Amino acid sequence: MQYLHCETVETTHNPTASVIWLHGLGASGHDFVPIIPELNLPATLGVRFIFPHAPQIPVTINNGMKMPAWYDILEMSIERKIDPTQIMQSAAAVIALVEREVERGIDSKRIILTGFSQGGAVCYEAALSYGKPLAALITMSTYFATSKTVKINDANTKLPIHIFHGTQDKMVIEAMGQHAKAALEEKNFKPSYKTYPMQHEVCLAEIRDISAFIQSSLA
Repeated sequence: MQYLHCETVETTHNPTASVIWLHGLGASGHDFVPIIPELNLPATLGVRFIFPHAPQIPVTINNGMKMPAWYDILEMSIERKIDPTQIMQSAAAVIALVEREVERGIDSKRIILTGFSQGGAVCYEAALSYGKPLAALITMSTYFATSKTVKINDANTKLPIHIFHGTQDKMVIEAMGQHAKAALEEKNFKPSYKTYPMQHEVCLAEIRDISAFIQSSLA
């Protein structure tokens, strides 16, 4: 099978958990690799971090220029007009990575999906539709692009979800993060939600909170 090209970092030999972490529009799988030491995870927690690279595709809002993207964005409205076929394809590619981890011997209940911006939108679709229970879903500075169309699998109706967002974000305004939280609650999820005084970025306080959430999810 053809998998997404990924950067992979293991915190110990023979890891017992996996974190699949998706980057945002125009970025790459390299972007979040430097965060691993900042997470300061305990040595006893063996994690395989997987950072996929999005394919190079034309993006309408950037005048059709090709760049790393999980799907095309047609309009930058608050609800975002996107290419639904492409986001489903990206979600399927992420699920394939999850399945590969299961084949490598990682229990699905010890696999976390996390994504920033576009990557987070893909993770919403992939995690909620996946047919085996996952450990958790972490979304950062993103929105729930498929909130009206996602088919939630019974295996993940109790999935722990943590939403992180910047109150000064002008790219993906905080209202979009709040909408994601409300949409999840309408579907009977109980997402936690935390904001930081930042723009469309990641801050140290957020990294520390992500670390705590990863540790509690894999405890």
